[in-house]
Amino acid sequence: MRVVNTLARLARWFGVDADWEHVPDDPRRAFHNDLVVGACIVVLTIAATELGRSAGMFRMGGAPESPEWLPHLLAGVTALPLAWRRRFPIVAMLTVYALFLGTGLFNGAVTQVATLQVTYFMALYSGVAWARDRRAMLIAVGVVLLTMFGWIAVQLTDAAVRDEFLEHLGGVDPGLISPWVSMTLYQLLVNVAYFGGAIILGQLAWHGARRRKQVAEQTATIERQGRELRDHAVLEERLRIARELHDVVAHHVSVIGVQAAAARRVLTKDPERAAEALSVIEKSSREGVEQMRGLVGTLRQVDGTREGDTAPANSASTANLAGIAMLAGDATDGLTCTYQLVEEPSGASGAVPGPIGAALYRTTQEALNNVRKHSTARGASVTLRVDGRGDSAMPHGWAEVEVLDDGHPRPGTSGSRLGLVGIRERAAAHDGVVEAGPRATVGFRVRVRFPLPDGGLADRSAELVEAEGGRS
Repeated sequence: MRVVNTLARLARWFGVDADWEHVPDDPRRAFHNDLVVGACIVVLTIAATELGRSAGMFRMGGAPESPEWLPHLLAGVTALPLAWRRRFPIVAMLTVYALFLGTGLFNGAVTQVATLQVTYFMALYSGVAWARDRRAMLIAVGVVLLTMFGWIAVQLTDAAVRDEFLEHLGGVDPGLISPWVSMTLYQLLVNVAYFGGAIILGQLAWHGARRRKQVAEQTATIERQGRELRDHAVLEERLRIARELHDVVAHHVSVIGVQAAAARRVLTKDPERAAEALSVIEKSSREGVEQMRGLVGTLRQVDGTREGDTAPANSASTANLAGIAMLAGDATDGLTCTYQLVEEPSGASGAVPGPIGAALYRTTQEALNNVRKHSTARGASVTLRVDGRGDSAMPHGWAEVEVLDDGHPRPGTSGSRLGLVGIRERAAAHDGVVEAGPRATVGFRVRVRFPLPDGGLADRSAELVEAEGGRS
């Protein structure tokens, strides 16, 4: 079992099951550079071979006679596959070591040229680092290692049979260990370090490239998500401003229209009522302009404050729970509106967060505006309920507003329905629940309930209950 686990870890380390391939970022340029580097190595190898031939190294050890140009050809051809080390890494590696065997059988001294030693290392390193098929790479590396260590074993055995070790030392054994054993261990250590270093460095290069690719992909993903979040934030702000514009403009223009019509009808018959209507028009127009300025300030917002102002960008003075009572109290021609506040415990409405209070205010404003524009109602009621006890659906408490009217839809005034869309969008922004539709008897009903955040009204409600108990 331990052996199986070790093999599994090695397979993971070599990326056997990885779905990633190590390819150059710019393959065309990388392959062109490999051709240039390969040509340079071939030239250097041929030059080093000539230096070795001139030094007589190819005739040492009883090397057979050969044409003067043949060692140069063998050495150059052996180095040539490096020109394709990244395009065909496994093929290039196997070709280099196959040529090594062929050259070694002809004249082993040629394989000792320094540039060819570099070639063997680079071929093995490149095969491990750039192979796309990791299973095929492991098989090819296994074949190379078996072949090379078999070759070394054959060379050492042949040298021992011919007593070359003692001949080299003048027939004297100078150490505690026999020359054959010492040379065998020495060759084993050198070649383990040589081939093991090429394999480990190649695999580390593969892992490094994989990590860099993952980091690049993660960076690109983060940047893309950042752009999406910015775009989403811009869209949310545009929708919020659109809702505010619709609520503010529609409400005040509706009031102005109704009061202007009323003033026109009684202008000559009842100047006092006409004056009252005109005063309502004046008041509504001023409030509309003030709230429009707030929205314009939002558009010009810099670092959380409006241009030329130190107040928060969305600090509309009437867009809160207290403003709901003012909306209900703004009687218009022919519409009587009542307001009721239901809170548990007493005083709980004072702890409702500002954003939820503003959402309740805008919902009430839009619902009453729809009554005035699209209904024949003569009466409407606004009920604000705040419950700090909570329930299973909203454990930290809730606040809701309900607007009822007693009219019928006015013919030819279906509207754009953007008001109800805005109510639903605002409710969705605060995880609220919307109920809007005709009543079972007569009239229309709009009810929106918002959950209250944790640690807000729940804590405040407990304080209020304790205070009430102390007073009792």
